[in-house]
Amino acid sequence: MADFLDMPIKDFVSELSSKAPVPGGGGASALAGALGAALGNMVCSLTVGKKKYKDVEEDILKISDELVSLSESLLDCINEDAVAFEPLSLAYSIPKDDPSRQETMEKCLRDAASVPFRITELSCRAIPLLEELAEKGSRLAVSDAATGAVICRAAIMGAAANVYVNTSSMNDRGYAKDLENRTEQLVTEFCPRADSLYEHITLKMKK
Repeated sequence: MADFLDMPIKDFVSELSSKAPVPGGGGASALAGALGAALGNMVCSLTVGKKKYKDVEEDILKISDELVSLSESLLDCINEDAVAFEPLSLAYSIPKDDPSRQETMEKCLRDAASVPFRITELSCRAIPLLEELAEKGSRLAVSDAATGAVICRAAIMGAAANVYVNTSSMNDRGYAKDLENRTEQLVTEFCPRADSLYEHITLKMKK
């Protein structure tokens, strides 16, 4: 399997648009989350060192460290999602009368759902940081915080969809419902916050 992090952007997009099982929606969501976090860090870079923001520089540096970590973790999830999903794509070809099929499928489904759930969690963690940057970061870069918020929102929604597509096929409905509920809690909390942040920033820019 290719290392998608080493691919030029054009090649990654081409591979994403092909019939190859990976990368797919999970990897695309991870990349989106990493981009959203990186835009937040752009706000940090444009704020640190400016006399006007000296009083909040310590806060901005802390946010920057957290966003760097989030971005790196989300980028790692691109390959992790592919590694987790590829066995599932092969498991679907196991004959239905094979006695090992159900157990194999269940394990593969759990593995394939786990990475999108992590992508959802990581992308959600960027939203409060972007909220703080909207208040403390450079006014010249506030549009980047708004853009980061909506991109992270897309990452959250996309990753959540990739959780649900796997839980829907699980036989262990208790496990599936628990993971679905945990995912839905994140979506319900952080997507409205991303929307609110975007609206708050854009309204201020229009004045």
